[in-house]
Amino acid sequence: MEATDEILAQTAANGDREAFSLLLTRNYDRLFGLCFRLTGSRADAEDLTQDICAALPAKLGSYKRQSRFSTWLYRVAVNASHDRRRRFASHARAADGWGDWEVNRRAADKETQDGVDWLMQAMSALPAELR
Repeated sequence: MEATDEILAQTAANGDREAFSLLLTRNYDRLFGLCFRLTGSRADAEDLTQDICAALPAKLGSYKRQSRFSTWLYRVAVNASHDRRRRFASHARAADGWGDWEVNRRAADKETQDGVDWLMQAMSALPAELR
């Protein structure tokens, strides 16, 4: 008789790599499909799926078999998607305004350089003893 996902999850939580590998093999396509629906992008879905798979060994200890493994994994994926979206939103807010700062900095640099160029031109027009 083949082990259920719930038994494999419990065994994998105890450090059995073979059980973890089999668990991923059974659930990877479904997990990727869910991540694709959550992100709407193949590249983002691949990243999210990889993040979940990398974090899964540590998270398996929190699986208490109160529901099916697939239900628990669905919740892990949804939470990871929300976390990722919040993380990227905070990065976007942190970066907001930096483009304006760079434009203003370049404008100030241009003004400074224009002033230096004018001064150098004016000084070169002076006789040598007045420079």
